[in-house]
Amino acid sequence: MNKWSNKWTRAAIPALLLHCSIGTVYCWSIFSQEIADYIGFTKGATEWAFSFAIFFLGMSAAFLGNVVEKDIHKSSLIATICFALGMAGTGFFIWYGGQNPGNILSLLGIYLCYGFIMGIGLGTGYLSPVKTLMLWFQDRKGLATGLAVAGFGAAKAIASPIMESMLKGLGEGGIYKMFLILAAIYFVMMFVGHLLLKKPEGWHEPQKKEKGQGIMSVIKTRPITNYIGIWVMFYINITCGLALISQEKMIVKCIGLAAFAGVISTVSAIFNAGGRLGLSAMADKMKDRNSMYKIIFVASIALTAVVILTNGINNGATSTVLMILVLVLIMVVNAGYGGGFSNVPTLLSDQYGMGSISALHGITLSAWAFAGLTGNQLANWIVNKFGEFIDMDKWVNEGVKVVVDPANLLDGQVAINPTGYQTVLFVTIALYIVAFLASLFLVKKPIEEKKEA
Repeated sequence: MNKWSNKWTRAAIPALLLHCSIGTVYCWSIFSQEIADYIGFTKGATEWAFSFAIFFLGMSAAFLGNVVEKDIHKSSLIATICFALGMAGTGFFIWYGGQNPGNILSLLGIYLCYGFIMGIGLGTGYLSPVKTLMLWFQDRKGLATGLAVAGFGAAKAIASPIMESMLKGLGEGGIYKMFLILAAIYFVMMFVGHLLLKKPEGWHEPQKKEKGQGIMSVIKTRPITNYIGIWVMFYINITCGLALISQEKMIVKCIGLAAFAGVISTVSAIFNAGGRLGLSAMADKMKDRNSMYKIIFVASIALTAVVILTNGINNGATSTVLMILVLVLIMVVNAGYGGGFSNVPTLLSDQYGMGSISALHGITLSAWAFAGLTGNQLANWIVNKFGEFIDMDKWVNEGVKVVVDPANLLDGQVAINPTGYQTVLFVTIALYIVAFLASLFLVKKPIEEKKEA
């Protein structure tokens, strides 16, 4: 009973405290426009702060994976300090930008704090609890990692309404005040998680030899194409997920559900979190965790193809069936996006063993870094390049297409580009097919081969 209790107090609870804090990075869309307006820059200029945060999340995980491997307490403390400091610094530079609208220093300061400093906290904070969870829950590794990574996904659903309420309730300058208050709250949550986090007693003893191996040596214990396949699958799943999720709000408006955009966003976040927990727990019962990726890619390809063939985004506002199909696609992509994250560390441990899993997982998260730069930007480029922007109210309510220039819109007006969002699907389905082929032909079956060797 005491051992079971330790699983929760030394692994699951601290993992949730850490991941539910750093996962709020995905709340960016809630306040990005407010930041842009407050500091006197375009939304497009401020959007790079989020892209930098995801990039440095992946790169810090890649380069600091060995620190996590050697000292879980040092890495979780680094995560706590960097994340809270990054949030507080972001609040300070938003305040500075409000005092000096249009001053480039405020924008660069937000890039530095939200992008770089918080990014380091994100990467180390994401990695720190994962191996610990797998050590405590060796019989249900997928469930354990899914629990933590679900916390990362659920953070947006939990924190979004709180942030929206704070922005309204804090009055003038609420945007920078919110960051300063949350920096203190998340520091306390993460510091408690840091204090509680602990590996099982004696784990380090039998693993000294394996830990001495370099990462490339570990990767080369299997065909190099095996690891390339895992990296490519992970990268494409994130890129496609971000490409669709970044346009989700506008797609929902295209199919006539503008009034429910907030509710649908919350539901999709729940599917994202549910995919992280449910799909990784289901994979525990599979002989090969790669089978879960095949399921994710096949489901994504099939539903994307249906929406392409029916021109669902363009026609969803006039057909309940097509509207439902588009919503199902959004939910499935969100679930697959989340499930792709939670299954990576357990897939790697099945393929390469537990000895260097934190460092190996960290390097693999570099795929997240590059996807963070390409996913959103790819979708934005396609939407701006193909189709035309149309007045939303005319499109949905009156069936009259009124072409507009988004740059000339007045405050409160919204333009949508159904053809542009539909075109994004042609790119994502092609990428999903590449990912499926990688899972089919590059990633080998695990364990039995290793044991026989």
